[in-house]
Amino acid sequence: MSGKATVFVTHRFAAKPERVFDAWLDPRTAAKWLFATPTGKITRCRIDARVGGRFSIVRVDEHGEFDHEGEYLEIDRPRRLVFTFGIVRLAKEMSRVVIEIVPSGEGCELTLTNEGVLPEYADRVPEGWKMILAGLEKSLA
Repeated sequence: MSGKATVFVTHRFAAKPERVFDAWLDPRTAAKWLFATPTGKITRCRIDARVGGRFSIVRVDEHGEFDHEGEYLEIDRPRRLVFTFGIVRLAKEMSRVVIEIVPSGEGCELTLTNEGVLPEYADRVPEGWKMILAGLEKSLA
């Protein structure tokens, strides 16, 4: 992954680790927040939640249709989720996302690491993940 960036985002949730973790793998829940934007609409959310399983979440917005896809590499509920991630329309290469969740008080803290981010997207990726995690928080409220 030479020349590519790694970005880190941390977010605290009032919800228990199990609820936060499960929201990543349940299609009905994920369709409400994962890769959603204020002006976009999720039109398809398919999740095969097993190691080797794939996901495809399609968002349509003013810029067109975007298929967010990947494959699950590790699923260790409720602590760790690892998957490949890419938007084929934007780049043929996949990055790697690691979600780590630890209990914190009555809730939990999630750390997201996105490895292999193309340099031209590195400045925007952290803000995108922050927006997504804020959407997750809102969906759990």
